[in-house]
Amino acid sequence: MSEFFLRDAAATEALGARLAQALPARAVVHLHGDLGAGKSTLARALLRSLGVTGAIRSPTYTLVEPYALASGGQALHLDLYRIGDPGELEFLGLDPAEARLWLVEWPERGRGALPGADLDVALAVEGAGRCCVLTALTAVGAQWLADAESKSE
Repeated sequence: MSEFFLRDAAATEALGARLAQALPARAVVHLHGDLGAGKSTLARALLRSLGVTGAIRSPTYTLVEPYALASGGQALHLDLYRIGDPGELEFLGLDPAEARLWLVEWPERGRGALPGADLDVALAVEGAGRCCVLTALTAVGAQWLADAESKSE
């Protein structure tokens, strides 16, 4: 587990870049936090650092936005804030094997219908910045977190 303070959007973007530099072959990230906590900012920064060009839209209304990654593969950015039941995800036809990276906002709303997270990110507003806690939930997540932390040295 890693806990730190992100003083502004630039610090959040730098975290996204570090995570992108260390991205494993496949990974699932669950993003937790209230509205405005920085989940979408972090997701956008990670995607941009992975070579996604053009608009990176919030999937608030579409539920899922797919992105082609410059290094190959696909990323799926999901925002489950508006779903009422995890069973609704079945209608999206998502295949866990189809994406290299899953970024899932409000994952608790899709409990039981999502692939398990490798990395759990909890963001909370703290003054003008954000408190961020990264928790590895699998061996892949632990290695990813260790690799990302070494990028900041």
